[in-house]
Amino acid sequence: MMRAYKFLIRPTVRQEQALGEMLRDHCSLYNGALQERRDAFRHASKTTIRYGDQSAQLKEIRAFDPERQGRWSFSSQQATLRRLDKAFAAFFRRVKASGKPGYPRFKGAGHFDTVQFPKDGDGCRWDSTPHDSQTRVRLQGVGHVRVHQHRPVKGRVKTISVKREGRRWYVILACDEVPAEPLPATGSIVGIDMGTVHFFTDSNGEHIENPRFLQTVAQELAAAQRHLDTFPKRTRRRTKKHRAAARKVAKIHAKIRRQRLDHHHKAANELIRAHDVIAHERLNTAGMSKAPVPKPDPDNDGAFLPNGAAAKAGLNRSILDAGWGLFFGILADKAESAGRRVIPVDARNTSRECPECGHTSVENRTTQAKFQCTVCGFTAHADHVGALNVLDRAGLVLCGAA
Repeated sequence: MMRAYKFLIRPTVRQEQALGEMLRDHCSLYNGALQERRDAFRHASKTTIRYGDQSAQLKEIRAFDPERQGRWSFSSQQATLRRLDKAFAAFFRRVKASGKPGYPRFKGAGHFDTVQFPKDGDGCRWDSTPHDSQTRVRLQGVGHVRVHQHRPVKGRVKTISVKREGRRWYVILACDEVPAEPLPATGSIVGIDMGTVHFFTDSNGEHIENPRFLQTVAQELAAAQRHLDTFPKRTRRRTKKHRAAARKVAKIHAKIRRQRLDHHHKAANELIRAHDVIAHERLNTAGMSKAPVPKPDPDNDGAFLPNGAAAKAGLNRSILDAGWGLFFGILADKAESAGRRVIPVDARNTSRECPECGHTSVENRTTQAKFQCTVCGFTAHADHVGALNVLDRAGLVLCGAA
């Protein structure tokens, strides 16, 4: 199996400057290749330029600009051109499927933050100083950069990526042939119902509280964003105060993201250790967090009727703050490594169907938290009922597989 490891790196001042220059030059290469494709297509001949054509030009580009493009790894520059090629492939796929096209855009200096090295040993080297107790990664044009390795790396390192997040730098290792670490069987199967009041409720009736990381710092974030809005959005050059305001907003969002990721890893670990099979709802979080469609007023031209957009915005914010999709991805990855099974089931009417008699009705759910069957009178917490129905549907899936 494959696994990715992400480690914080601690470059020196000169190395950090070199890393910034590496991102800048790769961004310039990406934008230049994009401009070439745009110009070729707009020409009367409608010429199509592909990855192979642009990769063949790299040798001349590096020879023409040895201090910038010629300074970095040839393979990493090829990876940047492949990144553009994938963006165009996705664009044409969306056009063919009659979706929203989303033509590839030029990358600004603050939006190009990753450089990939396709092979360990080609322009990069993981654990480049094995004789030293401090782990380092060697990057062509940068040097041996110190790595804060907080856990061992297993398997064979295939690709190495360098990423900038705010003022922090990370190295990401994609490893193949990572051995699985199956946990002993527990004989337990559980269903979970995701929520916003509680992060999830399992079929045993236990509630896992939702930490609401975004809501905790909402006032601080709003103040930082208001301060950032006082500066012009489109300017050729930001002032020192403008850059500081942008960094503060990014720092708050980065902290929320790290807290949410840490919480999801810990919650998933507890489920994986305690149960052999975990069932959850198959949720479309992107669709659930969409804004409501405007309702035109038929009596007043240009006016709109109330559509509950303000209330829906609060619900959308809570759904996105909970991060259900991120949690399901982490849970599936950990289950694969531990030899557990995760079963997504149909989420329709899980909180409206009585687990005792099977009666399904909107009236069964009297409030957000209370469930009371209108036929048999069964009463329980609505989230607990949802988890029981998820568990029941997972049992049907297991029986069908057997």
